[in-house]
Amino acid sequence: MTEPIVVATDGSPAATAAVEWATDDAARKRLPLRIVHVLDRLPYDIPRYPIPDVYDHLSRSGGQILDEAERTARERWPDVEVTVEMAEGDPVHILRRQAEHALELVVGSRGLGGFTGMLLGSVSMHVAGQVEVPVVVVRPGAATVHSEIVAGFDGSPESEAALAYAFEEAGVRGGRLRVVHAWQMPVYVYAPELAYDMDETRQAHEDFVTDRLTAWRERYPGVDTVLDAVSAHPVTALVEASAEADLLVVGSRGRGAVRSLVLGSVSRAVLHHARCPVAVVRSKAPVTGESPQADT
Repeated sequence: MTEPIVVATDGSPAATAAVEWATDDAARKRLPLRIVHVLDRLPYDIPRYPIPDVYDHLSRSGGQILDEAERTARERWPDVEVTVEMAEGDPVHILRRQAEHALELVVGSRGLGGFTGMLLGSVSMHVAGQVEVPVVVVRPGAATVHSEIVAGFDGSPESEAALAYAFEEAGVRGGRLRVVHAWQMPVYVYAPELAYDMDETRQAHEDFVTDRLTAWRERYPGVDTVLDAVSAHPVTALVEASAEADLLVVGSRGRGAVRSLVLGSVSRAVLHHARCPVAVVRSKAPVTGESPQADT
C-alpha cells in the first residue's frame, strides 16, 4: 500500500491552509491523503475541578473538525483518496508516530492553542526536523502562485536531502527551482591584514554549488534550475527569496549547527520568518555528503 501524505488539523485557519496544501500535493503526486485530528485531554484533565461532559464535547468537536477538513479536501480534489483519523494523546507524540507511516507530514504554523503573538506554534516546532519524513509548515492566508521553489544549500548532508525534495516538488509542479547558497567572508580578529578577493571567493562558491548540482540536473532534466550564490547571512537570503516562492525547502540542520541539535538555527529562523510554506527535511543517510549519481 502506498504511504500517504498526513496532515494535522485542529480547525484553525493555519490548519485549514495546511489541509489545502496537503491535498494539492497529494493530487500532484497521486498519493492518498490522511487527515488527523488529535484529542488532547491534558489541558482539561483536572481531577479537583472536573468539567462536566468535556470529553464528549471534545469528541463531538473533533468529529466536526474532521468532517469539515474532509469536505475541504474532497471539494478541492475529488479524485484524491481521503481518509480521516481521530487520535487521543499528546499532539507532538501522535504526529511523530503518524509520520512513521507517511511520506510527508503537513502541519499549520500555529494552531488554536498557540499564543496570538507567536508566528510558530509549539507543535509545528517540535515535529519539524524531528521525524524521518519531510515536514511542511503552512501559514494561514491565501497563497499567491509564483511557480518557483526555493531550496537552501550549504553542502551538508541535510541540504542534499533538501535538494532531493525540492527537485521532486519542482518536477511535479513544472516550476522553476532556485537554489540559494549563502556565504560570508571569514573574520579573523587577530589577523586583520588578511585580504580576500571578493570576485574569486564568489566564483569559488558558485563553482562548488554548480558541481554539486550536476547530478541533480541530470536526474531532473525538465526542471529549470537557477543558482543564487550570495554573500549574505543564510536566514536573510532565504527569507528574501521566500517572498517570491511557493515553497522554501531547508535541511533540518546545516554545517554550522551543533551536532546534538535536531533543528539548526537557520531552519528554526526561516520557520518563523519565511513568507511561504516551509519544508524541513532530514538526511536519512549517515553521510558522506556526496551528490547522487544520475540515473542510467
